[in-house]
Amino acid sequence: MSTRFIFITGGVVSSLGKGLATASLGALLQARGYNVRIRKLDPYLNVDPGTMSPTQHGEVFVTEDGAETDLDLGHYERFTGNNSRRSDSVTAGKIYETLLKKERRGDYLGNTVQVIPHVTNLIKEFILADLQNTDFMLCEIGGTVGDIEGLPFFESIRQLRNELGIDRVKFIHLTLVPYIPSAKELKTKPTQHSVKELRSIGIQPDILLCRADREIPESERKKIALFCNIKDEDVIPALDVKNIYEAPMNLHTHGLDIQVLKAFNITSGIEPDFSKWHHIIELIHSATDEVEIAIVGKYVKLSDAYKSVIESLQHASIHHKKKLKISWINSRTLTEKNIEEKLQSAQGILVPGGFGEEGTAGMILAIRYARERKIPYLGICLGMQLATIEIARNLCGIKDANSTEFSEKCTPVVGLMTEWIKDDTVVSRSHSDNKGGTMRLGNYPCVITKSSKAEEIYSSNHIEERHRHRYEIDKSLADKFAKHGVFFSGLSPDGLLPEILEISDHPWFIACQFHPELKSKPFAPHPLFGSFVAAASSLTRRKI
Repeated sequence: MSTRFIFITGGVVSSLGKGLATASLGALLQARGYNVRIRKLDPYLNVDPGTMSPTQHGEVFVTEDGAETDLDLGHYERFTGNNSRRSDSVTAGKIYETLLKKERRGDYLGNTVQVIPHVTNLIKEFILADLQNTDFMLCEIGGTVGDIEGLPFFESIRQLRNELGIDRVKFIHLTLVPYIPSAKELKTKPTQHSVKELRSIGIQPDILLCRADREIPESERKKIALFCNIKDEDVIPALDVKNIYEAPMNLHTHGLDIQVLKAFNITSGIEPDFSKWHHIIELIHSATDEVEIAIVGKYVKLSDAYKSVIESLQHASIHHKKKLKISWINSRTLTEKNIEEKLQSAQGILVPGGFGEEGTAGMILAIRYARERKIPYLGICLGMQLATIEIARNLCGIKDANSTEFSEKCTPVVGLMTEWIKDDTVVSRSHSDNKGGTMRLGNYPCVITKSSKAEEIYSSNHIEERHRHRYEIDKSLADKFAKHGVFFSGLSPDGLLPEILEISDHPWFIACQFHPELKSKPFAPHPLFGSFVAAASSLTRRKI
């Protein structure tokens, strides 16, 4: 069958959960036997999120093939199990960059270059590319209807409906139905206005997803349907859930997947298999004991900055039937005076990735605390580099050990990576290169030392993990570290780049240069997170 397209748009306010709704619909269609791909079209003018602040935009999710993308692609992967690709993410900035390169080459043959048709044609080309073995292509349009930068994207999907036909293209619009406490009522007017705005640019939604914190009465759903020109049964409540992995079954209960198939006139198919989702929900509800993990980071004001880390801890906790409690520790304010108070109840300490010197002193204090107190420690990317600095300073006596990212006047134990191998090709970088897209990005292999904790965890000596960094640890530290029971248990295949660090006489101290959180799934927790949470769960700590 030809690929069918579902475009998911949003209105009223941002952060309603378009990404989760899109991922959930993908999972429901998968359960019915369909092959699903999901794409994200972001209207902002950055070429990609790689240079955007995590406290503004959340984490940067990295695909296997090395694309820096919006965090929603992480939801897509976790809910469907399908690895996203570079061709699954585009921004207005990338579209315009492509357009201007084509114009400079003379590809438009002297024509005046305009939003319509030239920008919209490029957007449509992106949507229609690379569709092999895809039954349903779900495309989430970032932002909300009415955003000026989103207009070319809305125009593009309007055109596609005309070009491909109503039988192959459907529109789902996510809106807000707020509850006003003083009136003791749910209000439908924001949804009505949002759909009116959408219809004014030529798009009539086929299905409405209505976000609400409580059940929407039938009378209100009928009112929405009447004013928005759709059937009553196509007004689908998208209610709050306690855990995001309850969202697919919650939407199924309210008929989302059934109404989508009806919209495409699909009346037959295999019996859906939701067993794995029922199992996850059962595990979530069966958790009794709590495990407390301290995340010591510099972007803790916005938890989305560590979205994949949070979800990976959640996956591991669900697997071990534990209730996850995260203690957010702002590394910028962590000192020797308050560290005991801040970390006294943590059963595990995690230092995630990040950039820049600010806040690293607090992270180093937390790493030393975990090392000396024998508390399970997981360091990711910057968390491995800072563990190297802490060990070099406090065990090996290299008092000025540091990273050249933070200081040129130091003994550099971490330095700018200027050359590495990618797909049998030498990749080179320098200090003067552009910041965007110039890091070591995507999947790279790692060889694990036999009889190490890492080998025990992975049950393998050869792994592949996703990277996002431009600074690398000096491998020549290995001999000095070995004298203190510290060793690099994972290296790049050429033996030059340290990938995993562990301490032999510590119950659980592992740091990695890569980002294991990018590969964790609710049905398959990442081995490192699974082992870390298990070790943390076995530690009993007393609050002072």
